[in-house]
Amino acid sequence: MGRVIAVVVFGLVGAGILVSLGVWQLQRLTWKESVLAEIAARIEAAPVALPEVIDPEADRYLPVVAEGSFVEGTARVLVSLQGSGPGYRLISVLDTGGRRVLVDRGYLAENVPQPDPPQGLVTVTGNLHWPQEVDSFTPAPDLARNIWYARDVDALAASLGTEPVFIVLREISASDALLTPLPVTADGIPNNHLGYAIQWFGLALVWLGMTAFLLWRITRRSV
Repeated sequence: MGRVIAVVVFGLVGAGILVSLGVWQLQRLTWKESVLAEIAARIEAAPVALPEVIDPEADRYLPVVAEGSFVEGTARVLVSLQGSGPGYRLISVLDTGGRRVLVDRGYLAENVPQPDPPQGLVTVTGNLHWPQEVDSFTPAPDLARNIWYARDVDALAASLGTEPVFIVLREISASDALLTPLPVTADGIPNNHLGYAIQWFGLALVWLGMTAFLLWRITRRSV
């Protein structure tokens, strides 16, 4: 009888812990959805003029509008677009008349010759962003072929001679027909808490099932 009680207690405590972890993940899900809603609202807000002083944390996703001219210097960042295949994000230099910033103009298919940026005065609208795409597995850029493997804002700025300010294009006043803009959205921000919650609840069911099976084995042997 003591063994049965021990198994029941062990099974209920273990299942309780697993269920509590699932509940915690549901709470995290509610929090993350709130954060994503705030980010989406910020991304879609009315654009403002490019701030004089920019903070990469406080100004992340800030919608901005800037006027200037594209000057020499475009980096190609390797990317694959679903439905279109491999290609490049073209990162060009915008001179606003006193400052030079980076503009992610969008996607260019790999087999399409690289076009020059639009000429003359242009107005660009987009979002400030500092993508976190570099990790220990990211290869160094192939500068001889002008191929980058991540949007490393600091490295791109140093290479192209700009401020470490990165505008991901949403709209442009001139024609840049060969490129497909890839504006910032909240869609790519991970939100796996529901999946984690399901896993914990599933483990709790498995734990209870194993407990029931063990009790069945014990009672069967005692008959």
